[in-house]
Amino acid sequence: MRARVVVFWLVAAVVLVAALAVTGARLVDAGGRLGIALVAFTPLALPLYAALLLLALGRMVVLRGWRVDALPVALVAVAGLLLHGWWYAPQVSGANPPAADGATQVVVMTANLRLGEADGVEVVRTASEQGVDLLVLQEVTLAVLADMERAGLDALFPHRVGEPGTMATGTMAFSRTELTDAVRLPTALGSWSFRMDELQVFAVHPTYPVDAAGWRRDQATLVDAVTEQGPDLVVGDFNATVDHDSLRTLADRGYRDVGELANAGWHPTWPDGGEYHVVPVALAQIDHVLVGESLAAVSMSTREVPGSDHRAVVATVAAK
Repeated sequence: MRARVVVFWLVAAVVLVAALAVTGARLVDAGGRLGIALVAFTPLALPLYAALLLLALGRMVVLRGWRVDALPVALVAVAGLLLHGWWYAPQVSGANPPAADGATQVVVMTANLRLGEADGVEVVRTASEQGVDLLVLQEVTLAVLADMERAGLDALFPHRVGEPGTMATGTMAFSRTELTDAVRLPTALGSWSFRMDELQVFAVHPTYPVDAAGWRRDQATLVDAVTEQGPDLVVGDFNATVDHDSLRTLADRGYRDVGELANAGWHPTWPDGGEYHVVPVALAQIDHVLVGESLAAVSMSTREVPGSDHRAVVATVAAK
């Protein structure tokens, strides 16, 4: 019996520390490298608190009668579930203003090509199958761009903005319709502002949180640019989730993730894919299509990108 008690408290302590670390980072908007990473995994605290509650109930009820010593653990677990449930709720509930009658739908796809090592042929094939109108790619190199061009990229998307880079710096946008007024935005890994028909679009790629100071600087740059210029769409690998302060600020200013507006639930996009699997499943949604107040969210889903550590986001939007 004593061994069971020891095991219970050891397991409960491990789960509790992990859950509280995530909660604490989210509450204080932690800006260090570890804190930024913990905030990215905010939704994962829900199963941690659920497991903690089950452990406490097992201790209190199942193991030879009532054990009141586990009651504080159960109360902490319930409080954590309520708090994280409140943070998560917008992903699956809330008003989604409809598109205007007869509004043309625009299909947007964004994908990070993992230092140009993703399968460019599959990217073009997926974009074609999904009927994509605007394709935004990060970490485009000359080699993967050549692969995509051989796969029919130019026939599918005759208009482009941006240029390939080395390693992680190449951000590009490809469109079925003309792109104009292209201006580079000052983020470390390459971001662009341009017009697509009547829409102003940002194609973005702020730097990784491995460089915490650079991450905070790029996130602030992005928030400022969106606030000043008021684009209709902000698309790309944000290296941030809806729980980070920068995306919460953008949400307060009218820019919401299409999946959140469409009540599509949590769609983690990283880490995922091939030899770059860090864990068996993706754990954080850092790739987004954000819409401003002029656009309605219709749908959102993710697709595998062979050779990349990101899943692609495919979102459909239309004018309100």
